[in-house]
Order: sequence, then C-alpha cells, then structure tokens
Amino acid sequence: MLNELGIIRYLNSIADFFLPRLCLGCSSKLEYKENIVCLSCIKNIKDADSKRINSEFERKFEEEKIISNFYSPFIFEKEGLLQDIIHSLKYSSNIKAGTFLGRLLFEKAEKKITDWNCDLLIPIPLHRVKKAERGYNQSYYITKELSKLSKIKMDDSSVSRSKFTDSQTNYNLKERKENISDAFKCRNGKNINGKSIILIDDVITTGSTITECGKVLKEKGAKNIFALSIAIAD
Repeated sequence: MLNELGIIRYLNSIADFFLPRLCLGCSSKLEYKENIVCLSCIKNIKDADSKRINSEFERKFEEEKIISNFYSPFIFEKEGLLQDIIHSLKYSSNIKAGTFLGRLLFEKAEKKITDWNCDLLIPIPLHRVKKAERGYNQSYYITKELSKLSKIKMDDSSVSRSKFTDSQTNYNLKERKENISDAFKCRNGKNINGKSIILIDDVITTGSTITECGKVLKEKGAKNIFALSIAIAD
C-alpha cells in the first residue's frame, strides 16, 4: 500500500511524464525534488561571500543606523539565471517562482534568521497602483514561503507604500534616496512596537528602499530591523 507521500510522488511522476517540467535555466527535465531550476543550474548562481556581505552592509546601511544587519546569499547578474527567475515571478505571474525563492532563501539564511531571533517578517510593500498593474506583490510570495519554513509570522498589512515612485533602475544613489523618501507609512503601530523585524525584498541595490521602510518601523517603536533578499546588486 502506498502512503500519502508515495501517492503524491506517483501522481507527480505521471504528470511529469505527460507534461514534463523544464528547468528555467537549461531547459532540461526536472527531477521530482527539483522545482523551477535544476540543482546544476542553482550551483552556477554566483554566491555572495561574507567579505562582500560585510562590504555591502558598510556601504549601504551602516551610516543610517536603521538596519542592524542584512543578508543576501547571491549576486544579481544582468542577463543571468537569477534575473530570469525573479522576472518570471514579477512579470510572468509565475507564483511558483516566489515559493522557490522563499525556500532557497531559507536554506541559505536559516542560521542568520535563527540568530536574529525576530518576531515578524514584512515584505517590502508595493504601491497600490503598481500592485494593481502586476496583480500581486512578488515579495509577498517569497516571504510567505519563508514564514512557513521559519515559523515566523508574516505581517503584510502594517506597512503600506503611500507614495508612487518611479523605477529606481535608472537613478544614481542620491536620486534613489530622493525618489523613495517618505514613500512608506506604518498603519498599525501596535503590531510593530517592541518587535524585531526582518524586511524581505527580492533584490537589494542601493539599500534606499529597505532603509526608508525601516525608518517608519523605527518611528513606531520597532526594536531591531534586519533585511533579507535573494540577491544584492551594484
């Protein structure tokens, strides 16, 4: 007799036979335990070592003294596999990619998450206009899976994005800070006061968005603010 897990595997094997799942990176057929990307392609994503992480923290967060610590396991490379996965989530409604990224982030950051001993996970919110255009917030799905695996509560309602901002992509550091200034509001200070919080985003570039969101949480009495993302970018 097959147990429940055995039945699921059997049904999945039949589904894969008729409609095989292909790796987003190399288009090879995915094994049962693989999801979105095969293990070989994951190994080719460029890691962010501890020296790079420390350097990025000093450059992006140390001066403002809002973010206590941060971690990103990978380097974001243009035209790279990680960009394909993130764009698949953001622009092609591939929600499974969000689950995959959340699971991958947990696997890489589990020790950090444990050491930080936080109370809440908060996905960086989208403005309602941008959320309406896309239909969802990509960071929500990354955070949802991370919450499930870490057993830390996700709060996606206490912070909102009150200011519509242009894409940060084509701005320099000074312009990005001005663009994102006063972009967030905290709608439920009681949930935030005295809490240690991890902010979740897909990619951290200058850190301006994370810092600005962290400011409103600090103003509402947050104890510590940490940041997690799948990747860091220059």
